[in-house]
Order: sequence, then C-alpha cells, then structure tokens
Amino acid sequence: MTLILEGVSKTVGGATHIYPTDIELQTGTMNVLLGPTLSGKTSLMRLMAGLDAPATGRVIWKGEDVTGMRVQDRKVAMVYQQFINYPSMTVYDNIASPMRLLGQSRAEIDARVRETADLMKLTPMLDRKPLELSGGQQQRCALARALVKNAGLVLLDEPLANLDYKLREELRAEIPRIFEESGSIFVYATTEPEEALLLGGNTAALWEGKVTQFGPTPSVYRKPVNATTARVFSDPPMNFLKITKSGATLSFGDGQSVAVAESAAQLPDGVYTAGFRPNHLELSPHVAGAMSFKTSLTVTEITGSETFVHLDHHGERWVGLVHGVQILQPGQDLEVFLDPAHVYIFGQDGNLVVAAPYAEAA
Repeated sequence: MTLILEGVSKTVGGATHIYPTDIELQTGTMNVLLGPTLSGKTSLMRLMAGLDAPATGRVIWKGEDVTGMRVQDRKVAMVYQQFINYPSMTVYDNIASPMRLLGQSRAEIDARVRETADLMKLTPMLDRKPLELSGGQQQRCALARALVKNAGLVLLDEPLANLDYKLREELRAEIPRIFEESGSIFVYATTEPEEALLLGGNTAALWEGKVTQFGPTPSVYRKPVNATTARVFSDPPMNFLKITKSGATLSFGDGQSVAVAESAAQLPDGVYTAGFRPNHLELSPHVAGAMSFKTSLTVTEITGSETFVHLDHHGERWVGLVHGVQILQPGQDLEVFLDPAHVYIFGQDGNLVVAAPYAEAA
C-alpha cells in the first residue's frame, strides 16, 4: 500500500503554492513534512487527502488513480493543530462518530472505540465531555477519532503546536508508539527540526512550495543536498560564509585558512559557501586548529541551560548556541571559534559539494 504523488502541483489565483512534486510514501512509514510557515506543508497534505484537486499531476493511492475521487470516498484521516472535537458529545461518542457515519454495526463500533481508547490512554475518560479534559487529552481524543477509522493514511497537521511544552513532549513520545501499532502511513507536518528528529522515519524538507529533499530523517539532517535544505533542517537556521579554494588551501576570511582534505581535493579553485550549524560556534576553542572569527554581539537569548548569541560578522547575520548562561552585553566585540570539521561546502548554485566533516586544521 503506497501513496504516490506524480508531478502534483497547486495554484491559487495564478500563484503557485506547490511546485510539481514527485514523492512516494510506503506502507507503515512515518513521514515528516518539515518547513517554515507558508512553505506548503498544509497545501501538500490537502492534495494528499483529496481536499484540493491538483493543478497538474495525479495522486495514486494503493495502485489506483484517485486524483478526482472525493475525500469522503478515500480511507484518509486528518488531524489539525486545533482541538476539533464535538463539545456536546462524550469522548466515546466523539471517537465513534466516524464509524457511525460509515454505518458500521454497534458491536463493531464498541470494540474499535474501546481498542482505540486503550491505545490512546483515554479509557477512564470515555464518559466525559471534551471540555472536561486537559489539552493533551483533547488532542488524544481527536487523534483517536482519526485512528478509529482504520485509515490507511493519517495526516497530522502540526497537531501539537497549541499544547504546552510538557504535553508536547508527552505526545511526541506517544505518537511513534501509536504509529507502530496502527500500521498506517503517517504524514506529520511541523516547523521544528527537533520534532522531525524525534519522530524519525522519513523527512521531506519544504521551502516556498518545493520539496527540496526527501529521505530517511537522519540522512536529510546529516547530508542536506543543498543550502536550502540545510537552512530548513536547522533551528536556528544554518550560518553561511563565503570561502575561497586556492590550490591546497581553503580561506575563510579573518585570515583563517585550513588545508583542503581529500574529500574536497577535486573541487576546482573558486568561491564557495561554507555552512555550519549554530551549536558548532563556540566562545572558546575546544580543539586544536579551531578557526576564530571577530564578530559583534547584537542580542542574547538565555534559555536556562543554553544561550543564543546573535552575531554580526562583517554584515553577515550568524547565530550561535552555546552552553550555560552567558552574561554578555549587546554591542560588545566577541570572538567565536569554529572547528573546521563541522563545515559543509556548497557550490555557487547552492548544491552541496562536500559534507562535514571534510577538513583538518592547517
């Protein structure tokens, strides 16, 4: 059982919301749509569900072309970030409602409702109304109503966005378990790279209506095919710096250079872009050969165990994520350090040419 999008696109009033997209989702997989707000995650999900018709291409579901099929006739379930439950119904009746619409027997409905409630840890709450539940329990009820249909495709559109931190962490841990037990194709939209990594499975990185990369989540994170994917799959976004290759040397500016490692030896001489994640910038060198850069501090954000430092490097905006509470003054000069082994190299077209780690200190 697979879901295949072949050249599927979406336009609204002449504006392209989804560019032609080819993607194949396999049975029993968790698939994350990762991208910032307005990158096209919800639009792509609506095309998968049949809520919107594609401008081009077709949707193949379980070997059948369902491009023109009504959403009611597909075995699809969708959960949104808002708690969409029927407030006048009990939790039991909320969960049972999709099966009743399908005309299933009372015994079958009761068995499935209780089985799904047990899976979602809602059994003690079946007689309550949704407004008598906590936020996490309300979202579990919405998830249960989606799962009870035995839908082969379950679409979750930022389902944890409106929950507080504790509830998000609780449900993040539960969703992979639910997914494994259901055997459906799950598609989960999020703006948070950390959430994609926690959920695992596969990730599609989206940017301005384009799927820039799709594959196993660790691979997309560790080896982004281009600078756009690297920017999407980093929170805060990856930092960038123009560099020059000349012979056996890579020059990073501020008088910093490293020897070209074997993996980059075949690159033609010229200008490239170095990319490095915020957590690899440090306030003191921790390895021999670390490069140093003179920057100006613009803003600090203390989270408790970590501090975000927003930096100006000759007009380039960088963000560093450093351990501990750092008491620093905006406007002060700040020297930061970078291990060259954590640097990616992108060509002038933005495509990855060398993945980190690639170099040794000169």
